[in-house]
Amino acid sequence: QVQLMESGGGLVQAGGTLGLSCAASGSIFSGNIMGWIRQAPGKQRELVASISSGGSTIYGDSAKGRFTISRDNAKNTVYLQMNNLKPEDTAVYYCTWTGRGLEYWGQGTQVTVSS
Repeated sequence: QVQLMESGGGLVQAGGTLGLSCAASGSIFSGNIMGWIRQAPGKQRELVASISSGGSTIYGDSAKGRFTISRDNAKNTVYLQMNNLKPEDTAVYYCTWTGRGLEYWGQGTQVTVSS
C-alpha cells in the first residue's frame, strides 16, 4: 500500500500562484510515476502533469507553460507549482502514484481561483 498526503491548495485570485505538494509513504519502490490529476464540477478528470522517478515529465495542455512539476525522490514527494492561475483551473487536485501496475490516489485538495 502507498499512502499519499497532499498539502497546499486554497483560494487565490486569477493571475496568482499556488503550490501543491504530495508526500508518499508505505511500500515505495523506484521506477514509479507521481503526478496530479484534477476534476472540476461537471467535467471529466484531466491530467495536469506527471513525473517519473527519473525526472521525465508530461504536462496536460492546460498546464503547459504555466505549471511546473518536480519531485524529491529522497523525500518521495512531488510538487506542483502553478503560476498565472485562471478561474478555469478551479478543481479538486488529486495526487497520484503509479508503479508496477498499481495506482494510488490521494484524498484531493481544492484549488479555487477567483476572477
